[in-house]
Amino acid sequence: MKTNITTFSSWKNNMKLIYITNARIPTEKAHGIQIMEACSVFAKEGLEVELIVPRRFNWIKKDPFEYYGKERNFKIKKLPCLDLIILDKYIGHLGLWIESFTFLLFAFFYMIFQKADIIYTRDKFFLSFSLIKNNIIFEAHTFPRKYYLYSFFFKRVRGIVAITQNLGNFFTMRDKGNKGKIIVLPDGVDLAEFDIKKTQEKNSNRKKLGLPLEKNIVLYSGHLYGWKGVSVLLEVAKSFSDLDYVQFVFIGGTEKDVEEFKQKARGLSNVTIVGHKPHSEIPYWLSAADVLVLPNSGKEDISKLWTSPMKMFEYMASGRPIVASDLPSLREVLNENNSVLVEPDNPEKLAEAIKKILENPQLAEKISDQAFKEVQDYTWEKRAKKIFEFLSSKNS
Repeated sequence: MKTNITTFSSWKNNMKLIYITNARIPTEKAHGIQIMEACSVFAKEGLEVELIVPRRFNWIKKDPFEYYGKERNFKIKKLPCLDLIILDKYIGHLGLWIESFTFLLFAFFYMIFQKADIIYTRDKFFLSFSLIKNNIIFEAHTFPRKYYLYSFFFKRVRGIVAITQNLGNFFTMRDKGNKGKIIVLPDGVDLAEFDIKKTQEKNSNRKKLGLPLEKNIVLYSGHLYGWKGVSVLLEVAKSFSDLDYVQFVFIGGTEKDVEEFKQKARGLSNVTIVGHKPHSEIPYWLSAADVLVLPNSGKEDISKLWTSPMKMFEYMASGRPIVASDLPSLREVLNENNSVLVEPDNPEKLAEAIKKILENPQLAEKISDQAFKEVQDYTWEKRAKKIFEFLSSKNS
């Protein structure tokens, strides 16, 4: 039986949303931010929200609400699982599969007895819950490689939130029945956290963070995976090594990835690798920079077509000029008016674009101002309202 929803206002105050995901919360990875932001804004819109995650080993001991700086306006329920991921050094991906299967099993039995108006997930494994529930909303961040294994469940979900238009198109092309179920909504940003008025003093932020005052800072924030293109930016740093007025700063990454990246950057005095930082610090790092770089590779579909990087919106909200790879996924938000776009996987072109901004303050100000203006439409609150309006229209 469908939920009785006729207007957007009827979502408020009298409905429950369960967000279920197989994620370690808190986590140093970006999806943790996205999950917590989604739950927070759903709750602010008046829904009763419960986030269900596995009870896993976690080296981050801080309370999730404190770690992410979020209001304690929703519940977090941790269910049991057999967490063998910590043994991946010895058993490889088997640990992940065991953890995923045991959490899925506990979650399945838990959900049988739960009443919720909306069940929201970004994990394809939980599409199976459509066997017992008819109100599943799936948020797609990639396209399943073996779609045929999930096509039956996609026919049963209430809606699909695709984070890029290309991703939405793929779901439609693969199954015409998905067309009426899809809404395309990119990721977003909490503008209050990246309020330019709070972080506009570049030199004071540099002093606070231990960054040089006299140099131009080119900064990358995010993970160090191959498809993120950080190795290309590192090549640019090598080509700038004889320029003592430019410093490249890399923020983020898992402990393992940071150590490996430091080995690649060994001997480069113009490279600073600071590793993972609390999300609450990121606005200050971004505002301390002269150029922010989004060097995604074009060699993998997740980068070329699917991704909607949160860092992109954070860059835009910081009021600093952006250099980014010219890819279809990023083109859905970025353009020649709000950034400098370059051929992906090309260190020479990336280096030229960085120099172009450093040597042209008028261009830097123009594109950063335009990006800040446009990012006002990409808040988590506006995203949540569009999801509600979409689902409300399907039930009217």
